[in-house]
Amino acid sequence: MDTTFSAIANNIKARRTIKPSTMNGNKIPNGHIASILELADWAPNHGNTEPWRFIVFEDPKIYCEQHAELYKAANPGESFNPTAYTNFQNQANAASHVIIAYQKRGDLPKIPQFEEVIATACAVQNLLLGATALNIGAFWSTGGMVLKPAYAEHFGLGAEDSVLGVLFMGYTDNQPEGKRKTPIEEKITWNK
Repeated sequence: MDTTFSAIANNIKARRTIKPSTMNGNKIPNGHIASILELADWAPNHGNTEPWRFIVFEDPKIYCEQHAELYKAANPGESFNPTAYTNFQNQANAASHVIIAYQKRGDLPKIPQFEEVIATACAVQNLLLGATALNIGAFWSTGGMVLKPAYAEHFGLGAEDSVLGVLFMGYTDNQPEGKRKTPIEEKITWNK
């Protein structure tokens, strides 16, 4: 195999989920964030709809306050959990940037929405692989309010748009080892 394939394969195999709590608080240059977002822009998509969109928070505290307040508004009275609220406020204390990834519905109704979501997921994977190549840790989260209608409304998304998650980005001193539970042979059926 050639060296280009090996380099790409090594980068894919090196990608890890890095929880925000294990990030070290060092700031990622905005130019690096812009570079990995540019890689996201090269995802495959049907009909050239390019449905991926990103909201970038250079200051994760601003994002965390908004998320915590959305949680508080959606959980009045006894359903409010002060510990969850505090966790949302402090979730990204050691992260450098927070990126909301969402799918913006294109103007080609013949393309099913699930294809737009899949294309956006591919853009997120490109972003994650770019981050790995720059030694940036990332955590793709759908917890808390992220998948609730109030969250999409707060960030101005349309009725046919979909949040795919929040990406907490930061440097880490933690390099977890990769593993797979099921052998690849059990995941593939060859037809001859």
